[in-house]
Order: sequence, then structure tokens, then C-alpha cells
Amino acid sequence: MKIGIKSILIFLLVFSFSKTNGQNIIEEYQKAQNDSIRIGKLDSDFLKYIETGYTLAKPENEKNISGVIIFLEDSGFENKNISAKQMYSQANKAGFAVLSVSTEIPLDFFFSNNSIIDAHKTIKNAFEKNYLPNKNVFLIGVGLSGHRALKYVEYIKKTQPKFSLNISGLIICDAPLDWVRQYNEGKRDRRINFEEGAVWEGTFSNYVLEKHLNGTPKSNLESYLDFSTYSYSDETDRHIQYFQEFPIRAYMEIAIEYWLEKKRKTTIDNNAPDMVGLIAQMKLAKNENAELKIIYPQDSKTEKKNTAATWISVDKAELMQWITIQCE
Repeated sequence: MKIGIKSILIFLLVFSFSKTNGQNIIEEYQKAQNDSIRIGKLDSDFLKYIETGYTLAKPENEKNISGVIIFLEDSGFENKNISAKQMYSQANKAGFAVLSVSTEIPLDFFFSNNSIIDAHKTIKNAFEKNYLPNKNVFLIGVGLSGHRALKYVEYIKKTQPKFSLNISGLIICDAPLDWVRQYNEGKRDRRINFEEGAVWEGTFSNYVLEKHLNGTPKSNLESYLDFSTYSYSDETDRHIQYFQEFPIRAYMEIAIEYWLEKKRKTTIDNNAPDMVGLIAQMKLAKNENAELKIIYPQDSKTEKKNTAATWISVDKAELMQWITIQCE
């Protein structure tokens, strides 16, 4: 990893404020390090650090904010933070603020507690600086940010920091949670070498998993089970205890024919089994407010199938109704 001296010593605080369409949009970011992280074995396999901070969309009537929806995603109002943007209008109309939080690591798996701590500090700063009410807080995670959301909850439960969110519910959309299954999916994609995007993703994810989890599921299964927030291979279901008290929704899209024809994937070579498995274990843990929401082909809004497409197809107005029902 290449680190510039100026990058270590100097952080610029970027702050902007705008009002648009009945919303107050606030951004607060630190300038990214002039550095990069390795994501593969090739000389070109590096990703640059990104800005750390948050984007906040507050309703126009800031004195009566009902709650806060939080996304742990790579943020930046103009060209990132896509998932949160889709909730701004519905959430703000319902009196909720939407907070999108970013760490400095692109495609952050939360391998390190340092990333989770950075995210927590950013959340704390955003709540205190913008006088956000610490009630009716919901975490929404789409794709990899769904894994991050659950890892964040798990960390907070374990460490019990002085500032702790009063979480009222969790929403996870098409997220990789079982890293044993995910590793095997990536291994198969590389082996069959059928579709370029799948091969790249499998190569990238397996490289960083092997690096940070000290081996493969075959050589170091326990490390993978500890890192996964849910895993079919975990006979002890060690992580469910951290989430079982919360109302939770998991979204998945049935797209078997698409995955078969476009990428030669099987029924387990996608994130749907993780969504089903998580809700199954929550129900076994006596959580009667755990729901699996399935998007069927006739209800899909896009021809392309990925985590972003699944989130696009989620009925945001209905989701906001569910969120409102869970509130105090």
C-alpha cells in the first residue's frame, strides 16, 4: 500500500448545503487519501481511496423529524449513494431523514473493526451536529451494504459504545451474507469462465476473502463463519442473536432463467439463498416480525438482474408504510 505523507497529515473537510424539492441536503466529507488498496494480483488491481463522510437528506420541516434511515454505502450525493437517493422523497414526506455514510475504503467489506468504528464516528457526528433524533432508526443495506449493516449492528451489540442507535428495524436487499457460499460461487465463476463480469467479481472477492480471512473456507472455515452474519454452514447460528430482537425485512428477486442464460449460474450462485436463510433462522429464533419479500419476474422493473435492479423493483412507498408501523 502506497501512502503519501501529505495524505496522512492533511484532511480537508468538505461541507455543502442545499435545499431542493422540499428537502435539505447536507454533505460533509473529508478529502480522500492520495493512495490505493490492492484488490488482486495484477499490477492494475488497485482501487483508490474514497472520501469518508456522509450525505444527509432532511425533511423541509426539520423540527418534527420522525426518525432516521441509515445506509452504509459508498457515499457522495452526485454520483454515488444511489440506493439512499431512491428513498429521499418517500422518507422525507413521511418526516424521516435519510443518512448515507461512507468509510474511506471502496467496496468496504468491513474486514477491519477500524472501518466500523469510522462509520460509527461518522454517524455519531451526523446525529449530534444536525440534531437528529435518536429514535425510530432504521438501517437499510443493498448488496454489500446489507452485509455492512449487519456487521455494524453486531459490532455495536458486542462493544456497547456510549453513543448507541435506538434501532427500530433492519431492511436487507439482495445482500451477500454467507461468505462460504459466496467464495464457492466466485470459485465456480472463475472455473467455468463463462461471463467476464462474473469472472472479475469472483476473482476480486475471492482474493480479498483469502487475504483478510487467512485462507479459503476449506483451509480456515471458522474464520469465514465468524465473518459471515449468516451462513448455511454454521451449525451454531452464532450471529442470529445480534439481530433477533429487531423487525427485519429481506428482499430477493427470483431470476433463475436470467442467471442461467446470461451467466450460467445455478440457484445457489446468487444472494437469494442468504436472504431466505437469514429469515428462516430469525423465525427459528422466535422473531415473528421477520419477513421475506420476493420480487417475481412479472414485478421486476428492469431487464438486467443485479442487486441494484432488485432494489429498484422494491415498492418504496409500501416499505415506508412498513417502517412507519414499526415506529414507537
